[in-house]
Amino acid sequence: MRNNIVHSGAEELTYEIRGIVAVAETLASFGVKIFWENIGDPVAKGAKIPLWIKEIVKHEIDLDKSFGYCPTKGLLETREFLAARRNTNGGAHITPDDILFFNGLGDAISKVYTNLHRDARVIGPSPAYSTHSSAEAAHADSSYITYNLLPKHDWLPDLDDLKNKVKYNPAISGILIINPDNPTGMVYPKKVLEEIVAIAKEYDLFIISDEIYSNIVYETGKMTSIAEVIDGVPAIAMRGISKEFPWPGARCGWIEVYNKEKDAIFAKYVKSIVDSKMLEVCSTTLPQAVIPKIMADPRYGEHLKERRAHYGARAELAHAILKNVHGIIAPKPAGAFYMSVVFQDGALNEQQSLPITNEKARTFVEEKVRGFLPDKRFVYYLMAATGICVVPLSGFNSTLSGFRITLLESDEERFKTMFETVAEYIQKYLASA
Repeated sequence: MRNNIVHSGAEELTYEIRGIVAVAETLASFGVKIFWENIGDPVAKGAKIPLWIKEIVKHEIDLDKSFGYCPTKGLLETREFLAARRNTNGGAHITPDDILFFNGLGDAISKVYTNLHRDARVIGPSPAYSTHSSAEAAHADSSYITYNLLPKHDWLPDLDDLKNKVKYNPAISGILIINPDNPTGMVYPKKVLEEIVAIAKEYDLFIISDEIYSNIVYETGKMTSIAEVIDGVPAIAMRGISKEFPWPGARCGWIEVYNKEKDAIFAKYVKSIVDSKMLEVCSTTLPQAVIPKIMADPRYGEHLKERRAHYGARAELAHAILKNVHGIIAPKPAGAFYMSVVFQDGALNEQQSLPITNEKARTFVEEKVRGFLPDKRFVYYLMAATGICVVPLSGFNSTLSGFRITLLESDEERFKTMFETVAEYIQKYLASA
């Protein structure tokens, strides 16, 4: 090219969750049956959409207006409904103008970081969700800044680590929370959220709280939204329908802005996000239109209750299978539908391997893993030997060696067999050298 046309932060854009798919597809071409445990799509894993939700969507499709543009911020009726719903729960009060729709939270995440001043940094948890960490690092053309989540303490955040990094890095302007957390399934206790808000207040920061899994918390009453404890600190909460309806293909998410009026710089930043969205005209209309009808339906509460119970039971079973496996730490998830497993220090080395019966798969993996990080090496061997496709924790901007696996398999017996297989092959791998 005449000039270098590559964005300076392009190398920070990584997404191991989908990146591993190409390797899995190669193994599949050799005859390995793949069990896709790499991505959080409930529908792909057999989740059934209730008939009454489908009927509401079908009715909306019959209306011509569902095929047209909507206002830039989103349908007013839907934003009024969501604002009223938010305001009944206490904490920060919002109006419909404090809500902005996007084509999924991936779009929202991109806009939130792209519109930050290049020198302003947002510190986030590690292990980190790749969409956040990549977008933040790319906007700053620098490595992602993290605070640690602690596997030996059920993945709760190291608040001393967070506060020290905020204190000694003046570029940090915001704190990211993912609650419930992806990839760990940890749910932030109210007291911990209050301490994070106190740090933000002390150092004049704003908060981003990704709450896409807020209605998938296994124990009722355990979820505290950032709006309930924000205490005047400027903040953005991220929400959507992809996980709870579930309707990931709708690409429909929104942000809720709290305490915009408290800080003129934050208000200007939020306006820049709205202005950048205005260039796209609007987000998808149909899924916005059905949100009030579905969420206000008396059956919606029972629908969420059933889904929480289902994934809660899966978490219990997975934890029961993995908790006594030597050489790993496997905290039980409390929300979302993921479980992260960590290998204990010194458990992995470059001599370990697994028996792979498929000759082509064995040759491919043995050549592929040379020079890999220890957890990625294990993940590739596991996939070639068993077909189970998980994601290495190193792909989540983490120095911990481990992997994330989903709790999404709808067939209980298959789910149990899969986790028993993972436990068996962890033991085989650790004992191989």
